[in-house]
Amino acid sequence: MYALIKTGGKQYKVAAGEKIKVEQIAADVGQEIVIDQVLAVGNGDTLTIGTPLVSGATVTATVLSQGKHDKVRIFKMRRRKHYQKHGGHRQTFTELQIGTIGA
Repeated sequence: MYALIKTGGKQYKVAAGEKIKVEQIAADVGQEIVIDQVLAVGNGDTLTIGTPLVSGATVTATVLSQGKHDKVRIFKMRRRKHYQKHGGHRQTFTELQIGTIGA
């Protein structure tokens, strides 16, 4: 059984037992959260698609860790204009362990 969930402005295909990294969620490590924005639920050859969400479908997940991804280097330059700009960014994430998918 799998589900398509929406969190942090992105969509993820998840199944029970998987680990995924999503945009940061305000939750403590070890806390169990319920994701109710389920776009579709599939079980074998059957697929239930919501309009836009599947009513009554939830996905439970446990927060494993909070962290930051590797640094993304940003370099801007205009040739022959003596302009160079350096920067960087580290995006925060929450790692989730998917538990049960309830349809």
